[in-house]
Amino acid sequence: MQVFYCDTFDFPLPAGHRFPLAKFRLLRERIEQAAWQPALRLAIAPAVPERDLLRAHDPDYVRRLFRGQMTEAEMRRIGFPWSAALVERARRSVGATLAACRAALQDGVSASLAGGTHHAGPDWGEGYCLFNDSIVSLRTLQAEGRLGRALILDCDVHQGNGTAALAAGDPTLFTFSIHGARNFPLRKFPSDLDVELPDGADDELYLTRLQQGVTEALERAQADFALYLAGADPFVGDRLGRLAVSKAGLAARDRWVLETCRSRGLPVAITMAGGYARHLPDTVEIQFNTVRTAWELRYGLHEAGKGRR
Repeated sequence: MQVFYCDTFDFPLPAGHRFPLAKFRLLRERIEQAAWQPALRLAIAPAVPERDLLRAHDPDYVRRLFRGQMTEAEMRRIGFPWSAALVERARRSVGATLAACRAALQDGVSASLAGGTHHAGPDWGEGYCLFNDSIVSLRTLQAEGRLGRALILDCDVHQGNGTAALAAGDPTLFTFSIHGARNFPLRKFPSDLDVELPDGADDELYLTRLQQGVTEALERAQADFALYLAGADPFVGDRLGRLAVSKAGLAARDRWVLETCRSRGLPVAITMAGGYARHLPDTVEIQFNTVRTAWELRYGLHEAGKGRR
């Protein structure tokens, strides 16, 4: 099973910035220390070429980001100060998703330890997202003739407004999002199927609505590939989540989504998406469990894996 990372491409943030940049490195390090890690092939993500970014984004937006010509208001909307290192990291994050998609087509499942930058739209970045890795990756594979119809299963707690805007009117890309109804972003572009949850939604409500929604999405999409944004931020201890899903609930979500896609013969690429737990190790543990679940299912080791954690 191939897993791609980009945390070694760091970028500067002001002291006290609320984005938990360390989570990416900590996740990779925990995977490297796991007993089952030799069954994975960890690889540094390549930088996505500019030509592939243009499959989703306005050329002027990409050019200004590359050259550091964004306005202060645009960078405030993104949430990071501009730097060449930030742009390189964003290109590596998209490259990780694209590489994971290619690997999933070959192996059945793969993962990026970053990605899920679903707030970036055609000519804007937002909410810590510069480029939309999902749309860039899927359209690149389509352009290469390797992919027909794809389903985006977005389980980040925030609605994927940029993804929905980019995929609108495209019958080859079906967008599904399950998210907090009253959470960011303020302006939500309609996905093909949106499942909105009230503040405080617990495991039972979350999993019930998830299973109903994903089942409907699979039927309507008739896709031959799935891209799964496995957000850690529905977690009850997340600073930005507003839901009340437990770690066990999120683990059940991961297993159900991945098993359901596998039962339908769908290759799945996984991205980590959001995670802002008050206690950073909680986010790392949730995302570690996502990767471990994919590994267990890939090798049919669900029961055996319990003894090797």
